[in-house]
Amino acid sequence: MKVQTLIVFFVICLTFEKCCCKKKPKPKPSCSYPPSQWCKTLEIAIECKVQKQCLELNATQPNPAVPKVTVGLYYESLCPGCRMFLVQQLFPTWILLADIMDVQLVPYGNAQETLVQGKYVFQCQHGDPECQGNMIETCIMELVKEMAFPIIFCMESSADVLATAQLCLQVYAPKVKWETIMTCVKGDQGNKLMHEQAQLTEALNPPHEYVPWVTINGEHTEDLQDKAMSSLFTLVCSLYKGGKPPACTGAQKKLDRSLC
Repeated sequence: MKVQTLIVFFVICLTFEKCCCKKKPKPKPSCSYPPSQWCKTLEIAIECKVQKQCLELNATQPNPAVPKVTVGLYYESLCPGCRMFLVQQLFPTWILLADIMDVQLVPYGNAQETLVQGKYVFQCQHGDPECQGNMIETCIMELVKEMAFPIIFCMESSADVLATAQLCLQVYAPKVKWETIMTCVKGDQGNKLMHEQAQLTEALNPPHEYVPWVTINGEHTEDLQDKAMSSLFTLVCSLYKGGKPPACTGAQKKLDRSLC
C-alpha cells in the first residue's frame, strides 16, 4: 500500500471517533496461488474466482503514466480565508483524491522580508504570531515530510493555531520531538526555509494579489481560482487526464475571498 494511501487511512481513523479500523476477513478461494498473485493474470483470477474483483480494482487504479493534478496554496497561517479554504476544501479533497492529486503548501502570503546582517527578518500581515505560525508549518513540512499536511490541517482547523501545534505534532508524528521543530524555527534552518517560501511567492506569475492564492499545475487564472473556491473537488476531477476515480462527484460551497 502506498505511503500516501496509508496517511489518508490513518487520518480518517483519527478524524472520526467511531471509525472502524478492523481488518475485513479475506476471501478464501480454492486455488493454489497466494492472495498477492490473484490479479496477476486473468487465468489466475478465474481460477481463484476473483475476476470481478480484479477487474474493478484495475478499473479504479490511477494510471502512473498520467500526471497528478498539483494544487498549490499560497497562504498565511492566521488568515481566516486561507484557513477556511485549507480546512473545508483542500484537505478533504486531498483525502478523497490522494491518488490523483498532489498538494504544495507555501505559508508566506503577504509577508515581507528584509535582510539584516545576513539574516532575514519577516513582517506578516497578521503580526508576529502569524510569522511564528508560518515558520512552524514550514519547519514541519521540512522535518516531518509525509505527515506534514495532516499536522497542518490539525493546526489550522483548531481555535488556536499556535497553541495546538505541539499537540497536533504528537498526534500525527509522535516520534518527532517538539524541540526539534522549535530548533528549526529559531535557528538558521528555519530562516533559510522561510526565505525559500518568500522566493516561491515572489516568483508567482502573475504576482499574487490576495490570499488564499491557488495554482493548478503551476498556473493561476481568475477562472481557476473561482472554480477552486467554488469546488476544488470538482475541479481536480475534471482536470485529471486519466480514468476518473469513483470518488469524482459532488461540489462544495464557495468561500468568501474578502475574509482576508
